[in-house]
Amino acid sequence: MNHDASLPAPPGRTRRIVFLGLAIVALASGAFVVRGPLMMSAPRCMAGRWHGCFDTFNGVVLMTLVALPLAALAAWALTLRRRAAGVTSAWRMSLAEVGMVHGTVPFLWLTMMPGAGAGIVPARVSLVPLRDLVTMGTLGIVGNLLVFASLGFFAPMRFAALASVPRILALGAGCSVLVETAQYVLRLDRVSSVDDVLVNAAGAVLAALGSRQWWRVAAQTPSDQPRPAPAPTG
Repeated sequence: MNHDASLPAPPGRTRRIVFLGLAIVALASGAFVVRGPLMMSAPRCMAGRWHGCFDTFNGVVLMTLVALPLAALAAWALTLRRRAAGVTSAWRMSLAEVGMVHGTVPFLWLTMMPGAGAGIVPARVSLVPLRDLVTMGTLGIVGNLLVFASLGFFAPMRFAALASVPRILALGAGCSVLVETAQYVLRLDRVSSVDDVLVNAAGAVLAALGSRQWWRVAAQTPSDQPRPAPAPTG
């Protein structure tokens, strides 16, 4: 009788499978909902045209989805390389690195897109808290929450030094201040608002709380370095 066939899967492996399954379902559902607008940009994006693809919201979102298989391949390759070097948390570290980049760069691209009056209209700044929040609308608030959500979710999984809510809050706020400052200096026809900083930082913290069961372990387990080779015997 084969007793090994009835053994349950390891808890860590089960969590990874569930996490990946939920992520795939969420992405597929989102793509299905917005499939109409995305397909409008598909011909220009597939032709490699800048105008109508990389300078539009729909085009950037479409290319982000198209690049998902490449991101998964990059995470897989990094995992294999780390496992070959004896790193015990290879999968978590690789996924976190790729997730931070793939989930953050598109939103930064969107926030840095110039408006119609870029370089012409004066730079604008709003330093009164909560004044612009009421005019953002639901879409604006959700978008600002997502700008650094991937960074907040994955950064504490990768870097134990960031595995605390205050540090993620500081990271999200600091990155947002840099973006708002760049918008002001480059005169992109955007309002550099303190409310954007507040909502961006809140999004990073909320996302970090969603991955807390993974990054707390990362902070307590110093096992991310390659294992030393055993000493020769005899």
